[in-house]
Amino acid sequence: MRNRETGRLTVAQFPNVSLVIFLAASLLRLLGAQRGDVRTIVDLVAAISILWWAVDEVIRGVNPFRRMLGTAVLAWIVARALL
Repeated sequence: MRNRETGRLTVAQFPNVSLVIFLAASLLRLLGAQRGDVRTIVDLVAAISILWWAVDEVIRGVNPFRRMLGTAVLAWIVARALL
């Protein structure tokens, strides 16, 4: 997909800060945050960071694919919250 700002082809890019935070929180969850306050905090950090990432992609995604991916993740978050 082409970058809408530069017109150049975007093959890959370094993950956004919010996505790095989400991945780190998810890794912490897998490695040992099993119960209690630590798990609650890790879950909250993961949820807020993936929500931040999705909204950022919808608003500022570099190409239509990234904006659609952000929209899909945002819809998934809303659906999970409602269920």
